[in-house]
Amino acid sequence: MTLEKIIAKITAILDTGVARVGFVSPSHVIPQVKFIISAIHSLGYKPVWVYNSNGYDKIETLRTLEGLIDIYLPDFKYSDLALAAAYSDAIDYPEIAAGAIREMVRQKGPVLQLSDKGTAESGIIIRHLVLPGQVENSLKVVRYIAEEISPRIHVSLMSQYYPIPKVLCHPELGRTVLRNEYKRVSDEMMNLGMVNGWIQELESNDHYRPDFEREEPFLQ
Repeated sequence: MTLEKIIAKITAILDTGVARVGFVSPSHVIPQVKFIISAIHSLGYKPVWVYNSNGYDKIETLRTLEGLIDIYLPDFKYSDLALAAAYSDAIDYPEIAAGAIREMVRQKGPVLQLSDKGTAESGIIIRHLVLPGQVENSLKVVRYIAEEISPRIHVSLMSQYYPIPKVLCHPELGRTVLRNEYKRVSDEMMNLGMVNGWIQELESNDHYRPDFEREEPFLQ
């Protein structure tokens, strides 16, 4: 689609009363992101802009978004270098993600600003997915957030991992997260004073499961 068609689609949705626009994994299209934001503003719309990222972002790129993005929604996947290399082919992920998140916090501060209705208006929410058999990785992630960034940051601790058919025979990824694995991480967050954010029911993997055999797996 052309940028003009994208802008028309966004404004049509905003006209229905939707108040937020999210860019998902947009690191490779930052010029277009900035153009869209500027164009939407020029038309008189002032939505909350959400930058939804895997955390593998360049600090220099994020700096160009200062003043444009309202909410940063990054992942912090790995503290373990070997795990980052094995699962995402990115041995430098822990360093890159930590730097990116620190830059996001520099821009927005550690405290999530909420509206009178309790909806997020400005700030940062860090997501971390607990992986089967990788509790130590998760413990190091939450410790880093609490000790090196801020224990006040909102964290979404996710238990929703599930094995897709291609990894069912994988020795580690072939199962869901165990209750005691997830509890160890959530308990550590409480011990660290990380009381802002969300934890999931262990059964969440039954609810957040796109059907990738469908042509449009994310549509109901």
